[in-house]
Amino acid sequence: MRNSDVLRKTKETDIKLALSLDGSGKSNVSTGIGFLDHMLELFAAHGRFDLDIDCTGDMYVDGHHSVEDIGICLGTAFSQALGDAGGICRFSDVTVPMDEALVLCAVDVCGRGHLGFDVALPEYVVGDLESELFEEFLLAFVRKAGVNVHIRLLCGKNAHHILEACFKALARALRAAVKIDSELGGEIPSTKGVLI
Repeated sequence: MRNSDVLRKTKETDIKLALSLDGSGKSNVSTGIGFLDHMLELFAAHGRFDLDIDCTGDMYVDGHHSVEDIGICLGTAFSQALGDAGGICRFSDVTVPMDEALVLCAVDVCGRGHLGFDVALPEYVVGDLESELFEEFLLAFVRKAGVNVHIRLLCGKNAHHILEACFKALARALRAAVKIDSELGGEIPSTKGVLI
């Protein structure tokens, strides 16, 4: 089983996170931000990842510290659970609809973090969170996970639908990319013999 537990305690947040890449999609998420909880539950369900998150943050300031630090913890857990990434498929891309929204996500689990986020959100606040913080979450995640992620909004008008499609697409793409390819026999999926 590819699992990881991460603890992060700062003056701004106190986070406990557990991730299993080979789970069944179960989640127990409490971030203090309802809409983020919803997105992370979708991420776990559609990625078939088991995910537990408990975050206490300085929400009297705003959601920024909690959102970014959860991205840091999730990315760290993802990288640790992968180990040397031997035998994984590595690349994947999916297109996910959510009502009028359509989102493309392509990933390369390569050891190098990069985010291409071409998603214009029509609303500044979605649920109980500033929409710009979702890009901050993804930046923190990809940097710590060492994953190239490109997300493109192909069409959509409703910010809730757009973000839901983004998280479902990311989950589906990562699920396919970290799947073990039996033909590789555990080899690192790179001509260099290592990722990075």
